[in-house]
Amino acid sequence: MILHELISFDILRLIWWVLLGVLLIGFALTDGFDMGVGALLPFVAKSDTERRMVINTVGPVWEGNQVWFILGGGAIFAAWPPLYAVSFSGFYLAMWVVLAALIVRPVAFKYRSKRESTSWRSAWDWALFAGGFVPALIFGVAVGNVLQGVPFHLTPDLHSIYEGGVAGKFFGLLNPFALLTGIVSVGMLVMHGSAWLSLKSEGVIVERARTYGAYGATVAGLGFVIAGVWLAFGIDGYSFVNAVDPAGPSNPLLSEVSKGGSWLNAYNDRPWIMVAPIMGLTGVLLTIRGLRAGHEVSTLLTSKMAILGMISSVGLTMFPFILPSSSDPKSSLTVWDASSSHMTLFIMLVVTLIFMPLILAYTAWVYKVLWGKVTEKDVIEHGDSLY
Repeated sequence: MILHELISFDILRLIWWVLLGVLLIGFALTDGFDMGVGALLPFVAKSDTERRMVINTVGPVWEGNQVWFILGGGAIFAAWPPLYAVSFSGFYLAMWVVLAALIVRPVAFKYRSKRESTSWRSAWDWALFAGGFVPALIFGVAVGNVLQGVPFHLTPDLHSIYEGGVAGKFFGLLNPFALLTGIVSVGMLVMHGSAWLSLKSEGVIVERARTYGAYGATVAGLGFVIAGVWLAFGIDGYSFVNAVDPAGPSNPLLSEVSKGGSWLNAYNDRPWIMVAPIMGLTGVLLTIRGLRAGHEVSTLLTSKMAILGMISSVGLTMFPFILPSSSDPKSSLTVWDASSSHMTLFIMLVVTLIFMPLILAYTAWVYKVLWGKVTEKDVIEHGDSLY
């Protein structure tokens, strides 16, 4: 038996669907609080010293946290090449805006405190705000559009064709439901950032962060519920017309897909997935309670629980669809027909099993070494060595 045949093609596809979710959730759990802190910066810090305290709560870890974003993009490219090709070409301008914001953010970290000028530092503070707020919003908008279906179709040679020009593709993303999911995303990461500040900062910064964090959590929770109701009654889901071979060739055009019904029918077929939205809403409520009670570690953990539940809800509700097509349902990409080859997925799995534990161990060690609060005294005494 050939080594890669030890694991069947369908199981490998399922494993890589789970791993993709793990990487994207890992990005939200780590770099998510970085973006949340950036979005909170103008509101929780009033003086220059306070702003430097806020910035330095994420200063030692933000670069490492972005590794999860790179890993997620790499996993899509290698494990799900049709998804990479279709999504990046359709969301091109949106991706450019996200990358521009993520590029401005490290520049702001590095240059913000190089000069004493108030206007100089204020400009970079707003750059840090944009670097947190803009990606959070657009990632949420992208999720909303995926749930509605994206207007593309595949040619017989699997070339993707989108409706509208570049600008139309971007502004077409900003529809009411997608904006709602964008707001949920921003609220969720503001909640997460405030939980991080509650743990890593002190004084009036913590008080303000807890107040804004409770607002963000409330917005995220209510928006999540409204989006669920909207999905149930206002947005068509997708389903296979005929049984599909989970180990079949990676050609979406060989599947028969229809648009109609509700995404929430998935909860009738797989009742156990209800655990995800329950986890999300429970995490939001516990985070609000923790912020108001002044808890620190437990609040960060319940914030992570909320993010895990909310993001998992989307993936589990859509399964096995990854990127449905609103203009040609037959072109929709699914777990069973949009992956790399059997051999490629197996080799990637072996590499992942070797290096992922090393990444997790190193990340845990870094957080242990850098544990502790950033105080006003730290910023004043070590001003030349901190951001």
